[in-house]
Amino acid sequence: MRLLFLLAATILTTMSFVALTVAAQPPIPGVPKPGEVRTMPGTAAVKEPGATVKPETPSVKPPVIEEELDGPVFRDAVTVILVPTTVTDKRGNVVNGLRPEDFNLYDNDKQQEINRDVAFLPLSMVVCVQRSRHTANMLPKIQKMGSLMRDMLVGDEGEAAILSFHHKVEKLTDFTNDPDKIDAALKNMSALGENARLNDCVNEATFMLRSKKDRRRVILLISETLDRSSEAHPREVATTLQVHNIDLYTVNISRLVTLSTTRPDLPRPDHLPPGARPRIPSAPMDPTSQNQWTGAQGFGGDALPALVELFRFAKGIFVRNPAELYTQYTGGREFTFITERDLENALANIGAELRSQYLLSYTPNNQLEGGFHRIRVEVNRPDLKVRTRLGYWLAAIPR
Repeated sequence: MRLLFLLAATILTTMSFVALTVAAQPPIPGVPKPGEVRTMPGTAAVKEPGATVKPETPSVKPPVIEEELDGPVFRDAVTVILVPTTVTDKRGNVVNGLRPEDFNLYDNDKQQEINRDVAFLPLSMVVCVQRSRHTANMLPKIQKMGSLMRDMLVGDEGEAAILSFHHKVEKLTDFTNDPDKIDAALKNMSALGENARLNDCVNEATFMLRSKKDRRRVILLISETLDRSSEAHPREVATTLQVHNIDLYTVNISRLVTLSTTRPDLPRPDHLPPGARPRIPSAPMDPTSQNQWTGAQGFGGDALPALVELFRFAKGIFVRNPAELYTQYTGGREFTFITERDLENALANIGAELRSQYLLSYTPNNQLEGGFHRIRVEVNRPDLKVRTRLGYWLAAIPR
């Protein structure tokens, strides 16, 4: 009896294990499940006992959603180089009326075909103004130039944005054609900080202009020619300017003027009262001993700022400052101002040059040559001078 009971229990356990195993297996394609109705194409469904027939619903494929890429999609590798060119005579007067066939354009000494002569493009300009403590006495002159910038530089169809920089870069106003907004942005500036992040400001202006398509892109830099504490390097910024066909003009503030007009720092107060330090009777009456005895600054002067400026001047003989580098590589020009009249003349000259430039463009026929491409423009007329950008950087593009 006990053997029969054990045999029955073993059979029941085996059947339960098999049932669980079959249920856990995935369904076999083509084999209907219990209660499921399968029909052949063109035949009617046959109802099994105890099964419910559900009407067939046409299978609807989910719509294919194309993922939208962030940013522009480049489908063509054609590179178009824009070459702003200024032509002057012996006296420096701008020469107008030239045609594309009057120019010969060379890329790495290989003659190129000029695609078109762009007569006019609306202007997008970013004005970068230094407002650190060194330029505090020059800011009132700059703050009066709002309406002049709009009339002489931007024009009716152009737009301008204002950036300022000291120990950080700040956007005072976005692109606008309203002279009141430009004027208000300049008048609200105040001198702050000791540093001047010139390279970072030009880099930020380049980022703002790179999205402006079919427009003339220009940066106007009003500052000293010295960078202090920027994270961006001049070579990287100059390369970005060339890649995006951006011209840069500078109106330099003389460092000699800022050095002579900047208020000196307040002296650090002495932690000891006057007369607390013993004075040696035989000590000479120099500024140090006078300061130790009376607590005053003595009768000496601080020559350290002048020595620092002389060192920077000597360094500039061998290393170009950022303003010179940017203007030379983009085809712009440098101006200098001391008085308000000088600043007005500089802005007028920049505006006249922008309106009289020849905008030549071409597609390089030597795109397999990677690296720096040097541009040279010649005019088929005697006694004329040509000024344009030095060149551009290009990665090799296989055809």
